Amino acid sequence: MELLICAGTVLGASTNVNLIVRPVRAGPRAFGALLKRVAAMATVDGDVSVASSPETTTAPPKTLPTVDETTKEKQESRSPMGKEQKKKKKKKKKGDESVDPLITPVDSVWPPPYYFEDDLRRVRPYYWTYNTYCKERWRGRTLIEIFESEFRDRPTEYYRETMDKGDIFVNGKRVGPDYVIRNGDLISHTMHRHEPPVTAEPVGIIHEDDDMIVINKPSGVPVHPAGRYKFNSVLEIMKADRGQHFMPYPCNRLDRLTSGIMFVAKSVRAAEALGNQIKSRTVRKEYVARVAGEFPQGEVVCDQPILTISPKLGLNRVRANGKTARTVFKRLAYYPPKDSRASGADDGMRDATTEAGDESRGKPWVNKRGYSVVRCLPVTGRTHQIRVHLQYLGHPIQNDPIYANQRVWGFNLGREDEDGTQTPDEDVISRLSRMGKEDVAEAVVYYDEMVDKYEKKRAERMTGQVCDVCATPLYSDPGMHELSLWLHSLRYEDADGAWSYKSPLPRWALPPEGMTGPTTVGGMEELVQATG
Repeated sequence: MELLICAGTVLGASTNVNLIVRPVRAGPRAFGALLKRVAAMATVDGDVSVASSPETTTAPPKTLPTVDETTKEKQESRSPMGKEQKKKKKKKKKGDESVDPLITPVDSVWPPPYYFEDDLRRVRPYYWTYNTYCKERWRGRTLIEIFESEFRDRPTEYYRETMDKGDIFVNGKRVGPDYVIRNGDLISHTMHRHEPPVTAEPVGIIHEDDDMIVINKPSGVPVHPAGRYKFNSVLEIMKADRGQHFMPYPCNRLDRLTSGIMFVAKSVRAAEALGNQIKSRTVRKEYVARVAGEFPQGEVVCDQPILTISPKLGLNRVRANGKTARTVFKRLAYYPPKDSRASGADDGMRDATTEAGDESRGKPWVNKRGYSVVRCLPVTGRTHQIRVHLQYLGHPIQNDPIYANQRVWGFNLGREDEDGTQTPDEDVISRLSRMGKEDVAEAVVYYDEMVDKYEKKRAERMTGQVCDVCATPLYSDPGMHELSLWLHSLRYEDADGAWSYKSPLPRWALPPEGMTGPTTVGGMEELVQATG
């Protein structure tokens, strides 16, 4: 049986050595050797204290466990780690003063330190260690160079100071900023982690059986831990609700800002079965989007190929030399503008075109055209396919920070510009990159590296305060309209009719106050027929 073990950020009383939180797995034999190291440290250094703060709820225990000496010796003699430890002891006798990180038999951060306030799910700050092995492009470069170029969550000054203090380790040992990274090096960085808040809306359960859970994913919550998000992710929230033993296996992926139907398997076998079914295109998917202007009635088919013009920015557009793509659209409702409101939204959220002045900059049409709610059936599955096709048709998703931005795409927003004559790719990329520095509120992709800039400079404006523990700048809360994209995964169904799951319409797709309109959708027959 495997045992999960994790090291905490510990300070030895006599040596004042920072130690690493590093989850590892060890068999029963190796476990005894690890315990001996813990007991030895406790004996040599006396009481061991933990570096923590009043805000931190996840510090390792103050008292380290001990085990029977006879058992330890037997386990150590059989364990490869026992031999390794003897070698390290010999090195220390020769004058090597470096101290390896302790591995203590304590759980990782659990339960997640959630709390709820102002309709947001929050996570109390906690200590966490990031571990990464040397990548090929890092070889021969200094540690500070790598952190400056690869890890931009903190300023360079923070990393240099942390390295000078010896709080960043390579292969379990303290090194300075000028250390040259070599192949096989393991870099470990323990930090006081602050996660951005997400909506307090729960992960809704649409269906559950012995193999599968069908959920209604809230908008603004990433599926996997990534970037600054760990516990505020769908999989970790589900694990917190169901217990640490729960092991979810997501079968389909939604972007952080997209809401709706998601499949989470309870086993690898179930995940592979549904994944194969989705790849074979025997599963139909329907989305609903809120788009700018009056979308045409009837079925509208867009079969324009899509090309990724900037992998770094995650930017795509219609191109003749792109990959085959096909989407069927059908208007569900159109809501014209009213005198006192720009787009007729009444969903309990700040409207992007009326209450946030910066939202309408570069989008003069949003106050004049009203909006439509459109059903979308993607026949293929290209990245940003629905968003790109809607932009090409002249009806981009109304609050899309990229594809509905005239300051990036020009006055026509790339409408019917399949050859790039109106707006060359180079111009689009240049504007997006430049505006990412000058005005992130208007030009940002919502995932990967750019999402941090978006959240920090727009959705989570700085408060001017810093954390008392780690001096990290603190940010104000994002508005609800900044936690979503008006694109919702509405329905998944088996093409042969074996199963079908549908989620409710999101609030932004319902009729605004004073207007009538549909509150549900019908079947997919008309959309499927239009696929050809």
